[in-house]
Amino acid sequence: QVPLVESGGGSVQAGGSLRLSCAASEWKDSGRCMAWFRQAPGKEREGVASVDSDEEKYYAASVKGRFTIYRDDVDHIVYLQMNSLKPEDTGMYYCAADVFEYRLEPKYEFWGQGTQVTVSS
Repeated sequence: QVPLVESGGGSVQAGGSLRLSCAASEWKDSGRCMAWFRQAPGKEREGVASVDSDEEKYYAASVKGRFTIYRDDVDHIVYLQMNSLKPEDTGMYYCAADVFEYRLEPKYEFWGQGTQVTVSS
C-alpha cells in the first residue's frame, strides 16, 4: 500500500486559483506515473492531469491551459496548480499513483482519500 495524502482543497470564487498537493511519502521510486482525478456529485470520476515517469504530461481538454501538474521527486509530492477556476471544476479531487502509466484512465492501484474543491460563481 502506498499512502497518498491530498491537501489544498477549499472554496474559491470563479476565476480564482488553488494548488493541490499529494504527498506520497512511501513512494520511493520516482519513476512512476501520478495523476489527479475529480468526481462531481452524480458523475463519474474523470482524469484531470497526469505525469509519467519521463515527465510527459496529459490533461483533460476541459482543463488544458488552466491547470498544471508537476512533481517534486525529492519530497515525493505531486502538485496540481489550478488557475482560472470555473464552477464546473467543483468536485472531490483524488490523487492516484501506479507503476504503470495509465495517464487519465482510472485504473491506478493507489488512491488518496480526496480533497474537496468548490468554485462559486
